[in-house]
Amino acid sequence: MIAAWDDPCIASGMRQQLRLRRELLESGEKPLGWKLAFGGPAAMARLQTNAPLVGFLLHRAVVPSQSGLSLAGWKKPAAEPELTVYLGKTLAAGSDRNATMAAIAGLGPAIEIADVDHPSEDVEGTLARNIYQRHLVLGPPDTRYAGGVLTDLRAKVQRNEKQIADTTDFEALTGELIAIVQHVANLLAVFGETLDAGQIIIAGSITPPIWVQPGEEVTFHLHPLDPISIVFPPQKM
Repeated sequence: MIAAWDDPCIASGMRQQLRLRRELLESGEKPLGWKLAFGGPAAMARLQTNAPLVGFLLHRAVVPSQSGLSLAGWKKPAAEPELTVYLGKTLAAGSDRNATMAAIAGLGPAIEIADVDHPSEDVEGTLARNIYQRHLVLGPPDTRYAGGVLTDLRAKVQRNEKQIADTTDFEALTGELIAIVQHVANLLAVFGETLDAGQIIIAGSITPPIWVQPGEEVTFHLHPLDPISIVFPPQKM
């Protein structure tokens, strides 16, 4: 099995994506971290990949919990509840599991808001577009889950007032948490980037995408942490 970065589509897509990131940083944008997507077995089989895709996050993408976010002009908006990994130490390429766990200062909840405006099967194009990233809501890190420990965490997701998910399986659709953090460090190194202390990783949606519409609200309660939510106001006529 070839390494993900040896796939020509992934290599080209990452080069385009990271060129865009550098341009944005040079224009004054502030880096936040990285995102993972399409890490579940079914998604990788569909895309003919062997590891999650990696994109970047900027500080300007963050909106406060309970914010209202207009979907006007969006093509196919999705909300995705995810785990956030907070890095307390820079993680070098080739780090083993113990070093990777030691770099994780805590975990927290996130809701990523994406606009799927391009066929995901076009892996190169998807990466070049930064995997549809638009906004995210973040909860604060909890150091009780340093090292990537998932014990006692439980995820409940509501769409409007209806519960649509209740799970303790955070890795079925994302891949194993420590392994995917290692993957980010290894892949970034190939393209001249590093996974730095102070950055975050949102680890991929723990549910299938929630295809949202104006007039809806999504709430993610990562017990025992505080819930976070995002509101999509009705469009004005």
